[in-house]
Amino acid sequence: MEINRMIDHTILKADATSADVMKIIEEAKKYRFYSVCINPTWVALAAKELQGEPVAVCTVIGFPLGANTTETKAFEAANAIQNGADEVDMVINIAALKDGDNEKVQKDIEAVVAAAKDKALVKVIIETALLTNEEKVRACELAKAAGADFVKTSTGFSTGGATVEDVRLMRQTVGPEMGVKASGGIHNAKEAAAMIEAGATRLGASSGVAIMNGLSGTGY
Repeated sequence: MEINRMIDHTILKADATSADVMKIIEEAKKYRFYSVCINPTWVALAAKELQGEPVAVCTVIGFPLGANTTETKAFEAANAIQNGADEVDMVINIAALKDGDNEKVQKDIEAVVAAAKDKALVKVIIETALLTNEEKVRACELAKAAGADFVKTSTGFSTGGATVEDVRLMRQTVGPEMGVKASGGIHNAKEAAAMIEAGATRLGASSGVAIMNGLSGTGY
């Protein structure tokens, strides 16, 4: 797969203006990125601007802390899909995972999966920077059991982003069929290539243009 078709071109900053979002949308059209990833407030705009384009609309749910109630996440996902989202990236209940409450974590994901059923793809952000390896594995197993389409490393808003080691561990845990999205701190083509080598099938990056402009010599 061409690397541009693996990139979710991302802008999630709280102070991103409509002009900032439009810039991301235009870049996504130009480079034919897989999607734009924007906050829910921009979904309707992105869906309108990308109509007829080969670029999906991705948004975030329970972002960035994952601490919303399950009912809120399910409503937020349904609302985003109604507004035109093709993909929803939800943050798990990190505290419940750390408490060992696997049932709560899985039901939380299942509610979003149900809201998105047959309408949108679901990625589960596990926020690797806050987890032990055992917790990362458990989070991936629960996301898979809940019927999610992808596991994703990070929000980009916590203490760290994607690492090659985490991507490799996540891929080993979920097997070959499920998607793995590396997100947070991918700045250039070399870093992008390393994530893909480790098993990532999607990249979340605000540096999509820089990645595309630095492809020579990476083998992609």
